[in-house]
Amino acid sequence: MSDGFERWVVGPMAGVGDAVLFSARAVRDTFRPPFEFRETARQLYEIGWLSLPLVAAAGLAVGIVLSMHTRASLERFGAEALIPAALTLALVRETGPLVVGLLVSGRVGAGVGAELGAMKVTEQIDALEASAVDSFKFLVVTRMVACVVAMPILTTVMNFTGIIGGWVAESAISGMGFRTYFQAAFSIVEFTDYLPGTLKTMVFGFIIAMTASYLGIHTSRGTQGVGRSATRSVVVSSMLLIVTNVVLVRLIFFLYPGSGK
Repeated sequence: MSDGFERWVVGPMAGVGDAVLFSARAVRDTFRPPFEFRETARQLYEIGWLSLPLVAAAGLAVGIVLSMHTRASLERFGAEALIPAALTLALVRETGPLVVGLLVSGRVGAGVGAELGAMKVTEQIDALEASAVDSFKFLVVTRMVACVVAMPILTTVMNFTGIIGGWVAESAISGMGFRTYFQAAFSIVEFTDYLPGTLKTMVFGFIIAMTASYLGIHTSRGTQGVGRSATRSVVVSSMLLIVTNVVLVRLIFFLYPGSGK
């Protein structure tokens, strides 16, 4: 009984506490010199720029699908004119941020977890420490900052390409013009609709970077452990994103009461 309690309760709780301390250290070290600007810029390229084609393509596809589903629903009430605005609201408030979070979790989370895990088992992290380099700041903090900065930009790209996708679908079905579609799309959308959903992706970026970095740094059992760290990074970060999203939506409705209307 005691062994089972330690395995299923004490062990996971200790892991959660260790992960929280790991994340708190990353936040603290972000504002302490030395600042690894070059490595942060490289991670911005790896995390942000290289994720751009995936996010843009996904946004276009999501926009087309949402447009078709929205039309199928609103046609029943004779409200086809509301399709652009309804699509835009759905994208900027919830669909865009969450889809970007899950996409980046799959692409970046697995990559960071595998990369740091491989460095751990091949003792490259120890070599960095032996070279008088702060491995935590160089490997973890730079990835966290890059992920937090890249997420709102990627979300904006997702929203824009999603709206373009909606116009493509609507143009093919009803022949609506580009200018008419965009005027209708932003007729009721306000800045308070865009800002909260986009800013919460910074939290998503923090969760993705911290989860993948923590699991990568704590990789063990050789190459098998590297694969396990990559898989766990995607699974755990995706689950945390979904749970955190529920909390953030409630918080947004509390801070921005008009965003729920």
